[in-house]
Amino acid sequence: MMMEHVDTLISGSVIVTMDEERRIFSDGALAIRGDRIAAVGNRADIENKVHAAGVIDGRRFVITPGFVDAHIHITGDPLTRGYVPDDISDGFGDTLRRWVIPRYLAHTPDDERLSARIAAVEMLRAGTTCFLEAGTIRFLDEVVEGLEQAGIRARVGAWVEGRAFTPEDDERELTGKAVRVLEQEVARYPADAGERIAAWPILIGHSTNSDEVWKTAKSIADANNLGVSAHMSPYRSDPDWYLENLGRRPIEHLGEIGVLGDNLCLTHLVHIDDSEAALLAETRTNAIICPFAALKGAFGISALGRYPEMAEAGMNIALGTDGYGSDLMQKMGLAAGLFKDARQDTKTFPARQALEMATVNGARALQMADEIGSLAAGRKADFVLHDTDRPEWRPVLNVLQQLVWGADGRSVHSVWVDGVRVVENYRHTLVDEDELYAAAQSAGEAIIKRSGIPKVNTG
Repeated sequence: MMMEHVDTLISGSVIVTMDEERRIFSDGALAIRGDRIAAVGNRADIENKVHAAGVIDGRRFVITPGFVDAHIHITGDPLTRGYVPDDISDGFGDTLRRWVIPRYLAHTPDDERLSARIAAVEMLRAGTTCFLEAGTIRFLDEVVEGLEQAGIRARVGAWVEGRAFTPEDDERELTGKAVRVLEQEVARYPADAGERIAAWPILIGHSTNSDEVWKTAKSIADANNLGVSAHMSPYRSDPDWYLENLGRRPIEHLGEIGVLGDNLCLTHLVHIDDSEAALLAETRTNAIICPFAALKGAFGISALGRYPEMAEAGMNIALGTDGYGSDLMQKMGLAAGLFKDARQDTKTFPARQALEMATVNGARALQMADEIGSLAAGRKADFVLHDTDRPEWRPVLNVLQQLVWGADGRSVHSVWVDGVRVVENYRHTLVDEDELYAAAQSAGEAIIKRSGIPKVNTG
C-alpha cells in the first residue's frame, strides 16, 4: 500500500472531532500536511497509511478543534482590564459615556496594535484559534498587523456609527462615512484570498446606525460570503428606543428592512419578546451568548433569556467572552449551568451542546463551517492539545463532560493554527511574552491616565 506523506503525526491521543457524527477516538491519531488536516481517526488505521516527517507522542493529550470566540472586544478592554469598578450605578448610557468610551478613545494606533497582540496571545493560550471582533476597533490596519504577528484567525471590522442623534448631526454625512468604511475595509482585507485575517462589515448595533448602513452591511456580506455582526438588546434601553423612534421592536425592525438571516450575528438578545425570538428562528439568524458579561452587567439573562427556547427552535447559538477573560472553556460551563438553574432542569444545554457552541456553532456563525470548528480530513489544521497530566483532569473518565465541567484553559499545552504550532508547552511561539507583558503594563497605565475616567482605589 502506498503511504501518504505528511508533515506531522500526533499519535495516541483522545480525539474529540466534533464532526457530523460527533466521533470521539479513545486511541486516535491526527496527521497534518501544510495548513490542512490530512487524516484523523483510530491510531492503528492512521499509522498504517501515513509516513510523517515528524511524530508527536500524544498519549497524555486530549485533542479538540480550536475554539471560536464569536464575540470579543480586542481593543479598549485588554489594556485597561479590571480597572473599572463593578459597583458603579451610572446606568448603561452614562457608564458608556463616563467609563467605557473614554478608554477606547484614549488608545493610540500603537496601543491598539499592542492590545490586539495581547488579546490574541490570551485567546490562543486558552485554546481559542479564531474569533469575531465586536466592532470597536478604531485603527484597523494596526490591529490586523498585531493579529498577524500572533498567528490567530479572525474576522474584524472598524468602528462605524452612521446615525444622527442631535439636530447638529448630519445623518446623510454620517451614513455616507460609515458606508465608505464598510466598503473599503472589506476590499482591503478580503476573505476570499484565503487569509487568516479578513474584514466583515461589523456594526456596533443597538441604535447607532441608520437603516441605510444596516442594509449596505447586509448587501456587502451577501455579495462576499461574509457576515454582519452587532450588539442588540442586552438591556431594555434598545427596545425602548426602537419603539419610541421607529414604532417597532428591534428585531421586528431589522426584519422589516430585510437584514435578518443566517449571515447575521446578534449578540446578547436578552430583552426580546416571543415574537422577536420566533422571527430570529424563522430567519435562521445567529445568536451569540456571552454569559459572563451578561451576569457581570446584570442584563437579567437568567430571568429573561430565551436561549434554550431559541436552541429548541433550531437557532444557531454560538459563544462569546465579550472580552471579560478570554478562556472560552470557562464560559462553556457557565452558559450551560446558567440555564440549567434558570429552568430548574439539568437536561438543559448538556455538555455536548455547550461544546458545540464553542466549536461548530461558532464556525457556522462565522461562515466558516467547512474550514474550522471540527476535525476532519481537508479542514484547516486548527486544533488544541489539552494536557491531562494535571489535577483538574485526572482521572480521565468522561472526556466530553470533563472538557465542559472540569477543565479550563490552564490545561492547554499546545495549539496549532493553519498548521503552525503557535503555542507549545504553555508558551506562545511567535511572540516574546515577557516583552509583551511589560509593554502592556506601561501602555495600560498611560491609557488610564490620559483617558480622564474617574480615579479609583486600586488597592
